[in-house]
Amino acid sequence: MADLSVNIAGLQMKNPVMTASGTFGYGTEYADFVDLSRIGGIIVKGTTLHPRQGNPYPRLAETPSGMLNAVGLQNKGVDYFIGHIYPTIKDIDTNIIVNVSGSQVADYVATAERLNDLERIPAIELNISCPNVKQGGMAFGTSCASAAQVVEAVRKAYRKTLIVKLSPNVTDIAEIARAAEGAGADAVSLINTLLGMAIDARTRRPVLSTVTGGLSGPAVKPVALRMVWQVAQAVGIPVIGLGGIMTATDAIEFLLAGATAVQIGTANFIDPTVTVKVVEGIETYLEQNGFTSAKELVGALQV
Repeated sequence: MADLSVNIAGLQMKNPVMTASGTFGYGTEYADFVDLSRIGGIIVKGTTLHPRQGNPYPRLAETPSGMLNAVGLQNKGVDYFIGHIYPTIKDIDTNIIVNVSGSQVADYVATAERLNDLERIPAIELNISCPNVKQGGMAFGTSCASAAQVVEAVRKAYRKTLIVKLSPNVTDIAEIARAAEGAGADAVSLINTLLGMAIDARTRRPVLSTVTGGLSGPAVKPVALRMVWQVAQAVGIPVIGLGGIMTATDAIEFLLAGATAVQIGTANFIDPTVTVKVVEGIETYLEQNGFTSAKELVGALQV
């Protein structure tokens, strides 16, 4: 049997399949559909220092081969997470990772500090790339200086594995990745959603209340693959790939492009069991093609 395990900067995972933040709740919402212990990691929905109501409705729109969302990081804040959510998820037999966002550097730092002492949270994913909030979010991920500033500040405050989620809405994502690496990131994940919009021709109005939102789903996969490939060649830290992964074949393509692990997002809304199907599909691929471990696939693209 092939060895599916991978390691992300000290974060040991039983397989390279994770869930993307904002698409899998806190994991428990999917427990009736899938054995959560079979997933390599669960990245819970975006968490901020203070509660956020999110953006007004409508904030979802279906698009060809994808969807737009402008949820806006709706959550009850990190203290609520620690007191009410963490006790219900800490015993799930997989890596539970918290996606951390904020409007200013101090918010990121304070949230990360509060998560340090949670024994069953081995890592955080620093979201410097959300296109759906008016302050912070993507703004930190669109220049090397601002990306380095927030990563460096959080690195000083957070003791465990620090993953930084990058925005694709930039000219050169590789240079942003290098800036994050230089500031102390243990790994980078990419891509977050691409900025897009939808218009209702009948009403001549935007479909989303925020006018623009984040595009995800199969439509973004070619862009995501290209960016993962570029970043994997530019940095020496592990890369986690995401963007339009619907099948095991999609996931394998990201591994070949240089990703050590992958995250599955929008596909969870279509098939709540997709994560385990992808794990099984990767295992089958390894066995059928003579590989003994998932690690052998990482960066194995023949150019």
